[in-house]
Amino acid sequence: MAVLSIGFCFALWMSTFLGHSNVGSTQQSNFFVGILQSLFVDNILAAYLLSFTFNLLNAFLLAQLNNKFTLIRTRTFLPILIFLLLMGSWDDTHTINGSHISLTLFIFSLFYIFEMNRNPKASEQAFMGSFLLSVASLFVMPFIFLLPVCWIGFLMSQSFSLRTFLASIFGAITPWLLYLGTAYLLYSQLDLSSLLSMNFVVGIDFSTFSLVPIIYFSVLAAVMIISLIGLYGNAHTDSMHTRLNLNFLVLILLSMLVIVFIFNQQFAAFLPIIALVYALLVSHSFTLKQNDFYSYVFIVFFVVNVLYAISKLVV
Repeated sequence: MAVLSIGFCFALWMSTFLGHSNVGSTQQSNFFVGILQSLFVDNILAAYLLSFTFNLLNAFLLAQLNNKFTLIRTRTFLPILIFLLLMGSWDDTHTINGSHISLTLFIFSLFYIFEMNRNPKASEQAFMGSFLLSVASLFVMPFIFLLPVCWIGFLMSQSFSLRTFLASIFGAITPWLLYLGTAYLLYSQLDLSSLLSMNFVVGIDFSTFSLVPIIYFSVLAAVMIISLIGLYGNAHTDSMHTRLNLNFLVLILLSMLVIVFIFNQQFAAFLPIIALVYALLVSHSFTLKQNDFYSYVFIVFFVVNVLYAISKLVV
């Protein structure tokens, strides 16, 4: 089952390359992203393969995150399948390696943050979680705005204290101090403000979207709403720690939607994190709600994603 799923998603992934589908861009002037783009400017196939390799790594880390913190108390392959299916269908993500690296760092950050449950002395976890999130923001800068979301997560898990807050601050500023300091030493004439450009453009112009993406993302939104209803309807059967972690993931998803609205020109760069959180949340209901309704919802979800991927090749 696992091999077939990975093979199917790899076929989806590479179909955009073979079909010469247009790929996305982060629309971001960034030192690290610029290096990655320069490495693959003449070899798009290598960019596809490297992105898919990171995609498999992130799927593996997703499974480890789920197993370690029992986000879904029954062993299941669904989070991996849904994550790979989404990433395979979203061809805008297939060559933006910086976003996949950011997602890897973000998952490692979650490992530390989830370990802080009811421990206001967890300064090491607060430092490392914020440090990794800050490093991720070096590739996709708006991710730094997830730091306040993490502080809310500290409050939710009863681990917020002056010690963890200061540790988080120092963890967040360390990568940026190293980044800006190194850039200044190597390029003394460089305008540092250009390194902090985030392409701040508020709002989404829906007139630029065709009917197919609007229908597709509307279906995804409906599936998420149905899944959240099932998740919270079944929440009493989960442990307190699991409920806190799931609530934090919901908060991250809502925060990412706000970030997408503010930095819409970098929409494709945010999709990997959205796919990760989406996969974990909907898999909870699909796995634990043992009834025909959720089985039908999953079938609709699967078919819609496949049809959307095919539509990107023929349109």
